[in-house]
Amino acid sequence: MRYLSTRGRAAPQAFTDILLEGLASDGGLAVPEQWPRLSATQLEAMRGLTYPQLAFEVLRLFADDLPGAELRALTARAYTADVFGTPDITPLKTLSPNFHLLACSNGPTLAFKDIAMQLLGHLFESVLERQGRTLNILGATSGDTGSAAEHALKGKSRVKVFMLSPAGRMSPFQRAQMYGLDEPNIFNLAVDGVFDDCQDLVKAVNGDAAFKEKHAIGAVNSINWARIVAQVVYYFKGYFAATKSNSEQISFAVPSGNFGNIFAGHVAKRMGLPIRRLVLATNENDVLHEFFQTGRYRPRRTADTRETSSPSMDISKASNFERFIWDMVEQDGDKVSWLWRQVEEKSGFDLSVERAWERINDESGFVSGKSTHENRLETIRRVKREFGVVVDPHTADGLKVALAANDTRTPMVCVETALPAKFEATIVEALGAAPARPKGFEGIESRPQRCDRMPPDAEALKRYIAARA
Repeated sequence: MRYLSTRGRAAPQAFTDILLEGLASDGGLAVPEQWPRLSATQLEAMRGLTYPQLAFEVLRLFADDLPGAELRALTARAYTADVFGTPDITPLKTLSPNFHLLACSNGPTLAFKDIAMQLLGHLFESVLERQGRTLNILGATSGDTGSAAEHALKGKSRVKVFMLSPAGRMSPFQRAQMYGLDEPNIFNLAVDGVFDDCQDLVKAVNGDAAFKEKHAIGAVNSINWARIVAQVVYYFKGYFAATKSNSEQISFAVPSGNFGNIFAGHVAKRMGLPIRRLVLATNENDVLHEFFQTGRYRPRRTADTRETSSPSMDISKASNFERFIWDMVEQDGDKVSWLWRQVEEKSGFDLSVERAWERINDESGFVSGKSTHENRLETIRRVKREFGVVVDPHTADGLKVALAANDTRTPMVCVETALPAKFEATIVEALGAAPARPKGFEGIESRPQRCDRMPPDAEALKRYIAARA
């Protein structure tokens, strides 16, 4: 398997090469040159596998330059009951007939990001050790990616992590998880702005080829292809758990910010998993919902990105959306380059009169919906009242849209985003009582924290990295 760039101007690379880089050399994102397709026999053989076994079977199709025995050992090491609290890793909770919640938040930072990050930590360590290299990870987080990455990579001798987060825009619990880490290889930077400003800084530094090479800059955001592939696994796991045979179709509902989680579902569908619909849920920052309703993609400015009670979705420029558009314009890198120039020069583009829009409507299975603060409060109350389950505000966004779009004849699996303990203020507002805290997280907000404040200035960021790399 070789990897191309969404913008078509970078040389093909192997998995272990793109594993350690962020943006491709032409500014695009790494994508496989072809989608692996599973036969009915292969799909049937996957049913009943344990999570580590399933992860190996999916990942080996994309990482065929890694020795099989090494990859099998890495997946076994990443996905254990000790790390995730259950051998199922992502157990399925049935709320009502054909309506389920895929519990993806059992990892060390209580968010679905742990599932990919735990594997990436082991992958990085293995490949860097073999190559005798070190890596400086530069990432941006709207809340959960940062803590998941830092907890997966803390103490790794060959990796340093520089994590950008929007100052004052995460929950107190999220800040405590990141800023409370006192590890010599972890550097937290609170950026004056929103997540999109943090993400722009990451792209700007990656766009400086000389700096990137000199300081060995890598990525853990979902611009890193390995993140996407690792998330594909739980779509297979959810499908097998919610169905009895591979002749059944299924739908997934996914809260979406940076489009990485739901894009992993798109990859699973491309591989042949019988997914009927991918239900995308946004919060008040509804750029993606607008696109799937109209064909117009209009990222918002920093000043127009709203601060909401589902802060990890306060994103107006979803990086992984470029991968989806690349696929829908028939993998035409020149077309993608032109479209993203329109984003820079004209603040967006319109596909509604193009063939790609027909493909999106006829083939992709995507539908979308929007959830507001009042919607998520009511959904939290409804889910507690009807199903006896407390969910976090992001998962509530997904459930709200799923309940509106649900076809009771087709199983609907809602992908959980995080545990409610991470967003206590919203849960208290909705239910009048704080959510239960898992053992070990009591009083986390009162522990010492450390981070450095930074303006949204790429040159200042490069100076900061150069002094510590």
